[in-house]
Parts: sequence; structure tokens; C-alpha cells
Amino acid sequence: MLNLVLFGPPGAGKGTQSEKLIKKYNLVHLSTGDLLRSEIAAGTELGLRAKQLMDQGLLVPDEVVIGMIENKLKENQSVAGFIFDGFPRTVPQAQALDLLLSNYNTHITVMIALVVDDEELTRRLLLRGQTSGRPDDSNEELIRRRVKEYNDKTTPVADFYNQQGKFTAIDGIGNIDEIFDAICSKIEQAATKAG
Repeated sequence: MLNLVLFGPPGAGKGTQSEKLIKKYNLVHLSTGDLLRSEIAAGTELGLRAKQLMDQGLLVPDEVVIGMIENKLKENQSVAGFIFDGFPRTVPQAQALDLLLSNYNTHITVMIALVVDDEELTRRLLLRGQTSGRPDDSNEELIRRRVKEYNDKTTPVADFYNQQGKFTAIDGIGNIDEIFDAICSKIEQAATKAG
């Protein structure tokens, strides 16, 4: 099973690259935001618990998110693999994900980080804000804060995967197809190594 963690700050191009990777490798996309919304819409026990917390303005605890991921793993045991988007964001989440995947006799194949400098991210997000209608993409100060928070919180997760020999950084600036080819090359190297 091919399991990818796609990392990158807001505006790095994760969405664009995810779509291409899902098509090429026939992966199931696991976005924690989408999972939360679908569990809430389905009225599951985990969804109701998450909604209760979110309605109070609280973060959904890791064990609830891991439970939702486990539900997806159970539903999709015969797929080619998964692409994790927006998760894990912390080392405890990465450890919990490793444990969960080991219960299904699989593991993270590679963690790919799209690297884009802060000025380019700010430029991209302000540009996106002109068409997306998202207020958080229109405020430069807010954008810089989001990028800083991403950098502060996710560096330890990159280190966690680096210690396992599963971390790889890809330059996220340039031609979309060239970036995609670089990602695919790293995936194929990692899959062969994990083989």
C-alpha cells in the first residue's frame, strides 16, 4: 500500500498536487477537514462528538480524528493507498498514525514537503484571495501569521519522519508539471526502498 503524507504551508500547491497524485496512483484522499464534515453529516458517534466540541469553539482531540481515519481505513482496505492532507500536524498525531497503520499491516511510505519561501506564499495567497472569496487569503498580516504557525508547528513532524528516513523536500516553486514529476520520482524511490 502506498501511503503519502503531503506537507506544505498554505499556498504551497498541496491541493493542485494532491489531485494529480490521486489520479496517477489511484489513492484515497484523507483530508481531516473533509473527514470531520462527512462524519458530522452522517451523524456518526464520532461526528456528533466532534460537532459538540466544534460548536463550543474547541479543537477536536487527536483520538477523535484518529478514530475517523480508522473508519476510512476499514472502509477502504483494498485500495492502492492513501494521501494524508492536513494530518498529522504534531508528533503525537504522527505517532498515533504510525500505530494505527501498523494495525492494518501498512505504514507511511514517504512524507513529501513542498517548500516555498514566505514571500512567494504571501504573494500566491493574496492572489488566490482575489478569486477565492476566502477572507483569510486577503489579509497579508493573517497570511504571514498562518505561515509562521505552520512553520513553527510542523517542523517537529518533518523531523519525526526524517528520523525514519521517510522525509523528502521538493521545491514548490516552478512549473506545476515539473514539480509533479519531481514528487513522483521521490514516491517511486521511496516505494522501491520500502518494497
